[in-house]
Amino acid sequence: MTLQLQNVTKRFGNFTAVHNLNLSVEQGTMYGFLGANGAGKTTTFRMILGLLNPNEGKITWNGGRISYATSAEIGYLPEERGLYPKMKVEDQLLFLAQLRGMSKTAAKAEMKKWLDRMEINHYAKKRVEELSKGNQQKIQVIASLIHQPKLLILDEPFSGLDPVNVEMLKSAILDFRNQGATILFSSHRMDHVEELCEQLSIIHHGNQIVSGTLRDVKRSFGKQNVRIKSDFDLSALDAVPGVTSVHKSIEGAVYQVESEAIAEKLLTAAMQSGPIRHFAIEEPSLQDIFIEKVGNEHA
Repeated sequence: MTLQLQNVTKRFGNFTAVHNLNLSVEQGTMYGFLGANGAGKTTTFRMILGLLNPNEGKITWNGGRISYATSAEIGYLPEERGLYPKMKVEDQLLFLAQLRGMSKTAAKAEMKKWLDRMEINHYAKKRVEELSKGNQQKIQVIASLIHQPKLLILDEPFSGLDPVNVEMLKSAILDFRNQGATILFSSHRMDHVEELCEQLSIIHHGNQIVSGTLRDVKRSFGKQNVRIKSDFDLSALDAVPGVTSVHKSIEGAVYQVESEAIAEKLLTAAMQSGPIRHFAIEEPSLQDIFIEKVGNEHA
């Protein structure tokens, strides 16, 4: 079951929100969809779900269009919360599960499993508005997963969660992927995308500016990071030709360089300043690539 977007464009009047977008997300794949605020991510998700119609291009899931008839196969976690604040948690989850075609008996069993897994079973009879933002996000997550969808679209799924609950949600998402689900998600946390996604795209002002496997995207960037830790002043290294950026910390600095030859020059210069405690050449992070492609204004 593959999700495909072919030359998809969406305009609102004279404003082009998404331009000529191409995506192919295979079954069992987790695909990262990245961009700054206003880049066109949520508009794309709404087109996939059929909430908006593209002006041009074609969107297919398993060879056909997504419609009410396929709703039982789709799970969607919106960035903005879509829960009923006055409704009790269990009533809400059962209602939403039945909208996705589940029987009440099956929905109750799945709800109990997920409330236990997310460690919030004691909130089942609470109204949503009585829960913290983080626990409301957990309820929203359960609502998107409870019917065991084959296509899962997650818009900023880790928003509002503390590190412990982020790990809990990562585990659940990975389980779905391992069971063969097709997953498309957006996140501002580049480290989460690096950890979870085999493929990714970066869009900027509606245009797809990076696309491919994580490995190919990093290799095509053409730069590396050099991490040096020292108890001595390394400021002289900032001026070494071929150093494109420097990020300093208490322990040392990370230098972005154009080649390994520049890395060797940095090592020589660092050793002239005094003994070094750590030296490593690292591949660029997705954060590095995102900042360069999209711009420091959105970092």
